[in-house]
Amino acid sequence: IMNTDIDAVDTESQVEMEEKTRLINQVLELQHTLEDLSARVDAVKEENLKLKSENQVLGQYIENLMSASSVFQTTDTKSKRK
Repeated sequence: IMNTDIDAVDTESQVEMEEKTRLINQVLELQHTLEDLSARVDAVKEENLKLKSENQVLGQYIENLMSASSVFQTTDTKSKRK
């Protein structure tokens, strides 16, 4: 009877260890996933800043072209009529 009890405890202990190992592996996998997502977020933020900067440069360039072009100059119709 004692050997049966010891075997049952050993089996329970082994099952608990397997469950703990499975949970530890799952936690590690989730940590790696989180690290990957964090790295991706950082990369996207960096790309976003780069694109914003490029948009500002292009916007300024377009604004300069428009101000230099006579097509986009405002006309004062009142002063021309007089």
